Amino acid sequence: MTGTALLGTVIEVGRDGMAVAVCVSAPETGDAVFDARGKRIGVVKRVFGPVDRPYVSVLLDRGADAVDLAGKEVYSKRGTQNAKDKRRNRRD
Repeated sequence: MTGTALLGTVIEVGRDGMAVAVCVSAPETGDAVFDARGKRIGVVKRVFGPVDRPYVSVLLDRGADAVDLAGKEVYSKRGTQNAKDKRRNRRD
């Protein structure tokens, strides 16, 4: 998958359309989340937990196949803001 990076592994999927994943590194809220096939499944809503191994809550898109999502790896793609990367170097 081009432009995506491993986000982490889904540990729980709720009936409320949210999933929780344990992450490799902390993403930004609003980043898109994809399954292993590259299909968008939702967006990062909240980052919480320890800094070295954070958790994220993912708001699943309508129609996302949430049944088989638990235990699967998910990927993220950094969002853009005003056609620029959200994370950019700023001069002090």
